[in-house]
Amino acid sequence: MKKIMAIILTSIFLIVPVLARQSEQDLTVQPKVRFAPLHIYLDSGNQPLAAFQFELKAVAGQIKIVGVEGGQHKAFKEAPYYDPAALANDRIIIASFNTGRELPKGRTRIATIHLQIIGDAEPDYELKLTVAADADAKEIPAKISFEKGE
Repeated sequence: MKKIMAIILTSIFLIVPVLARQSEQDLTVQPKVRFAPLHIYLDSGNQPLAAFQFELKAVAGQIKIVGVEGGQHKAFKEAPYYDPAALANDRIIIASFNTGRELPKGRTRIATIHLQIIGDAEPDYELKLTVAADADAKEIPAKISFEKGE
């Protein structure tokens, strides 16, 4: 009988701390997570847009880039090229080109970046156009901007 009682008490002393630790872990607050798209626009004025490269990074807030989608014009409908190594640093470098004749002019959505936003802080983004070019590979003046999606 003493042996059974010793086994029961030993079991209780071993199991109770494990269960208590497990319930503490269940009570820890996980950070808020949500997903949102960021639409990237490039305005080439009256010049046809054949190629571009830009960089986007979060300067405040915590994000994870979870997807990249192409633009609205058929010249850039396919997902653009990007640097996968840059994704680890909450930033992305994206580039695309089209050698066709039907190229967009004016303001057009060139990409949509899908984000996982971690925490309650609204991220601040830095968007920098590296280059925009026409079909003759000549640099054209262009303005890049973004719109937050739902």
